[in-house]
Amino acid sequence: MKLQFFKYQGTGNDFVVMDNRQHTFPKNNTTLVAYLCDRRFGIGADGLLLLENDKMSDFRMVYFNADGAEGSMCGNGGRCLVAFANHLGVVGNDAVFNAVDGLHHAHVDGNIVNLKMVDVDEIHEKGNYSFLNTGSPHHVQLVKDLEHFDVYKEGKKLRYGLYGQSGSNINFVEQLNDDTFQVRTYERGVEDETLSCGTGVTAVALAMHSSGKTTANNVNIKTRGGDLTIGFEEQDGTYTNVFLKGPADQVFKGEVECSI
Repeated sequence: MKLQFFKYQGTGNDFVVMDNRQHTFPKNNTTLVAYLCDRRFGIGADGLLLLENDKMSDFRMVYFNADGAEGSMCGNGGRCLVAFANHLGVVGNDAVFNAVDGLHHAHVDGNIVNLKMVDVDEIHEKGNYSFLNTGSPHHVQLVKDLEHFDVYKEGKKLRYGLYGQSGSNINFVEQLNDDTFQVRTYERGVEDETLSCGTGVTAVALAMHSSGKTTANNVNIKTRGGDLTIGFEEQDGTYTNVFLKGPADQVFKGEVECSI
């Protein structure tokens, strides 16, 4: 089986991307997905994205984690798939697409994609951390000296120890100034630190606002893969018009032969 693929990245969060409007990709083959995402034996990526037809919107986004399992919402993946749809001519500068957590609006300006995320009306503050769902579940915890923090060890411990087998993504945060935070994320499904996580940085921005660490409605997030901005409105603890903004770039395209 020969598959055409594209490689996209959004602030270092990278994805194998495929046009599946003709339903040629075997979505039930989790072994194949994991192989394609493998950085030594396959193409290499944090996840795999399929663009499919959708009756309610411009297209449907289907997302798989690097381990082969279908995942929850991926913010950077959504931004990359909008850039891909724009590249194919499926959408112009404005798009509406369907994902596992519902409809999303997005705007493309060059390589910058601004993606509307889900509203959030529950943020659970648990002492030294917060927990919320921004399309995917996220643990948000302030730490000191983030640059030298053992994200893999501590993230894995919390991902399984606190949240069980279903798990949560784990975000470690250091505040840089009133409206800027540095973030490192351990992602479930990847089971390692990623250079960036879109739903994660969104969760950080909302959690930092909810806990009073910032009063800004536009929060700047620095990840190891680049910078993102999260804008939002808040009233009575409910966050609406949440937008995740940053670059999304095509890296290369090619064909891969698979016998899996």
